[in-house]
Amino acid sequence: MSKKYYIALDDYERGTIINCLNDKRNKLIADGKYTDAVDEVLLKILNAKQKKFKVVYKEV
Repeated sequence: MSKKYYIALDDYERGTIINCLNDKRNKLIADGKYTDAVDEVLLKILNAKQKKFKVVYKEV
């Protein structure tokens, strides 16, 4: 059974991750290598549900 992880990203961070994965995918294609792993992660990021939530900072 695999573990699931959840991370909070804003629009800029999500876009940066997508661009980096796409750049890596393009490099692998140019080198004639398989892109299966990058494709899988890229699709997970693109298809991930977006949930709004409020972050509350508390001083200790």
